[in-house]
Amino acid sequence: MRKTVEDTLNGLLEEEADDLVGAGHHDRSLTASSARSRSAPKLKGMRFATAIIERYRRRETSVEEAMTGMHLAGVPAGRIEDAGEILWGSSVSASTVSNLNEKAFASVEEWRNRPLERAYPHVYVDGIYLKRSRGGSYENVAVMVAIGADDDGCREAIGAAEGFTESTECWREFLSRLKSRGLRGVRMFTGDKAAGMVGSIAEVFPEAAYQRCTVHSYRNVLAKVPKSKRPRVAAMLKAIHAVESREAAEAKALEVASELEASRLREAAKVVREGFAETLTYTRFPREHWRRIRTNNAIERLNRKIRRRTRVVGTFPDGRSALMLAAARLKYVAESEWGSRRYLDVTLLEEAHREAGI
Repeated sequence: MRKTVEDTLNGLLEEEADDLVGAGHHDRSLTASSARSRSAPKLKGMRFATAIIERYRRRETSVEEAMTGMHLAGVPAGRIEDAGEILWGSSVSASTVSNLNEKAFASVEEWRNRPLERAYPHVYVDGIYLKRSRGGSYENVAVMVAIGADDDGCREAIGAAEGFTESTECWREFLSRLKSRGLRGVRMFTGDKAAGMVGSIAEVFPEAAYQRCTVHSYRNVLAKVPKSKRPRVAAMLKAIHAVESREAAEAKALEVASELEASRLREAAKVVREGFAETLTYTRFPREHWRRIRTNNAIERLNRKIRRRTRVVGTFPDGRSALMLAAARLKYVAESEWGSRRYLDVTLLEEAHREAGI
């Protein structure tokens, strides 16, 4: 593709130059108004301005976006200037870099703190850990992310904030900030039961239910199982959530726990008995929603997009640059087709509530 585009552009430039001077490449006839040099599109004795490439266009927009991305990734302005000189053949002044950075930060911050004007019946929350530098040492910084399915059933990235750990205080502050921005109408949160998450949800959104991600619950059980027995146990766990009612799921969970105990997997059986109830909250909602609200897959895929973008950075110089890059990626994804596709049929919620007399 690159070779095809290059040949096409060179051919167009050649034709423009031929028409301009009235001669072909290397033609030095007396009728020619000027002479062609060996390197197109440069002409000898005549100024050449092509309509294909804008005059005085020294950098493409993608170059400016790349500089902004480098700064969001924590690259110092001096290194951006050096990179511009090496990669694009023209120096990028510190003032240009500074102006682009200010615009980028302002745009991302405005999006991150925008008012939430819709209702979000389902909200998914999770944290992603990135490396940052602090006082000459390296440590993890948690970027807490929330996405919601709005009252049209479309997904939207509704929040991102930095937290040193996923502690109760960090989650409480994050959820309170979402509420102050207008988050309302939440009927259920889906999360991985990080430290402090469940208690903070109950405190800030007491009317909302909590669904523990079934995939994360499987991982907790399988961590107590020998590697050779994990495939069989995984199939048993999936059977709990493959049944058609909550009562059947509860009965199946107790049956699985008994089988694990009989197989001398008492620690795994204990995890199943103590944790299966919080993985069945989704059964209160329309059956058509079950597959998409019982796991955190919707936000896990988004976190993978963030991690792919941040992996190339390695260690961030500070938590703010980590947050800005994660938020910039969220903004980009949210404004793509990802945010315009219908994820849930929210009308089913209203129908279920009318049938229940609520």
